[in-house]
Amino acid sequence: MSDEFASKSVFEHLVRGGLGFGALVGSVALIPVVGVVSLVLLPVGLVALRGCPMCWVIGLMQTLSRGKLQRSCEDGQCKLTVGGHDPHLGAS
Repeated sequence: MSDEFASKSVFEHLVRGGLGFGALVGSVALIPVVGVVSLVLLPVGLVALRGCPMCWVIGLMQTLSRGKLQRSCEDGQCKLTVGGHDPHLGAS
């Protein structure tokens, strides 16, 4: 799994989410006030969310788990470890 939707920090990701969802809601909510011109906010929201609201949610999960879960593959076998914890260390 790559971190293509993740942000550098949770704060940055939440700011992008606020901007993205705000622009999407604003593009529809402002139609009665300014007309269809408000739809120019639609692409702004999609760019901030990197394509779709679900992409933003996936990115949030990746941002939150960054550094906690690590995948390593050797000799055709992959394993998932928690934060550099090697299950073979400490075992007698």
